[in-house]
Amino acid sequence: MELNEDPGPIDNYVLYDQDNHVSSAVWDGQERGVLRCHEHTSMLDQWKLTPKQIKLVEKAGFGYLRLLPAMNLDNALIAALVERWRKETNTFHLTVGEVTITLEDVALLLGLAIDGEPVIGPISAPSAVCEKLLGRVPEDLNGGMVKLTWLKEFFSECPEDALLEETERCTRAYLLYLVGSTIFSTTTGNKVPVMYLSLLENFDVAGKFAWGAGALAFLYRSLGNASLKSQSTVSGCLTLVQCWSYSRLNVAQPKFNQDADSNCFPFVLKWKGKGGCRTKCNVASYRRAFDSLNPCDVQWLPYKDMDYAAIPEYIQTSLVLRASRTMLLCFDKEERHLPDRCLRQFGMHQTIPKDVERWERKSRIVDHGADLMGKMDTALKEWSERWLHIVEGGNILDEDEYMQWYLKITRKYIGRVTSSVESEYQRAVTAMREIANLADIFSTEGLDSYNRGLIDEVKSIAHKCLTEQFEELPKEKVTKKGSKKRKQKDHPSMEYE
Repeated sequence: MELNEDPGPIDNYVLYDQDNHVSSAVWDGQERGVLRCHEHTSMLDQWKLTPKQIKLVEKAGFGYLRLLPAMNLDNALIAALVERWRKETNTFHLTVGEVTITLEDVALLLGLAIDGEPVIGPISAPSAVCEKLLGRVPEDLNGGMVKLTWLKEFFSECPEDALLEETERCTRAYLLYLVGSTIFSTTTGNKVPVMYLSLLENFDVAGKFAWGAGALAFLYRSLGNASLKSQSTVSGCLTLVQCWSYSRLNVAQPKFNQDADSNCFPFVLKWKGKGGCRTKCNVASYRRAFDSLNPCDVQWLPYKDMDYAAIPEYIQTSLVLRASRTMLLCFDKEERHLPDRCLRQFGMHQTIPKDVERWERKSRIVDHGADLMGKMDTALKEWSERWLHIVEGGNILDEDEYMQWYLKITRKYIGRVTSSVESEYQRAVTAMREIANLADIFSTEGLDSYNRGLIDEVKSIAHKCLTEQFEELPKEKVTKKGSKKRKQKDHPSMEYE
């Protein structure tokens, strides 16, 4: 790659929002470093479920999700992946073609149902829903959201001899905490919308929803938002993103101290208790790895050797939907599932996919009394016809034609090749950004005043260093980009988080 080679797209009718994408900022030297990753699985094992509760959790469709391991997220890896995510196509644009997280990945990695009723329901007054289904109302219900800590405080220990009503209330609170800390985690960090609670009133009915499809719609929207250069956070099921990457891409895969159990289900458990034999990289290192990815570095069929006898029947019978070109829904969110753009993930030859119709991702106001069903009738119709739109592949010649087409419509590179001096400068700034971000999100809960003071000192030093870096940019960098005033215009608030 030449220093100033145009990274594309040459034809922008597919990636029409390139100007707002983070890759444009990176190419212009505006690094944002690691993203703040919002997921809260670390406290899940502190909930004490009784045998009766576990049966209700399984009945509601979350028997496997509750086994989700608490993983140390690799924020830099996730940030580098987000740089490759395109909300126009809901796919990662890599050097070898498009790949994505599909309904198959959600079903096999998380064990969630991908067929059933769409995850959408009535929007009732949050206080009324809490009173009816939990038996109490939190003092703070701003924005119709409840704090995860409040749910844990009042419902995490249900007596084994509790009456059925109390058992059901504690179980609903657990399920709301479970989805709010995993598949529907938000950028608020520690809150979950009460609206999901309305779908958990009846556990048998709850088990009929396509929670996996809802989780994927939510994740697509979250990745799309995080791919904008104005954003610094990412939410959704990031354990799924990380384990998907481990399963499919030969980048940052951790090594096991012993052979992984291939008979476990859901398959995300394969990565539980992984050996720490890998040194974590920064965003720039991962970016270079993705920029130079080869076809041999992609595991197109990571589940082919898995023990399918361990997969429950309701998952096996619905796996054909992995290739359904349909609309995924999660309350106010509707996102396209486009498997025709990544057919090699299903063992097919890749053809040039259909054009993606441009549509505006509307930000609907989710308030009590809102008639979402009436506003999303087109998307609901697409989901109802999901079995009628299963895509098929082509032949080997189509793949050559596809790659010629793909190289014209994609963003080939994210980062520039830099001189050694500038490269060292960039690495130093990027590393300091990551230190600052990690210090900001580090929880001081339970620390004594001395250790809290140490964390505050780390934050202060990191932020001061970054402020000085922006105020005293090297002259050669300023002249390359124009005046210092232009540089400040690119960074109006001098943000580095």
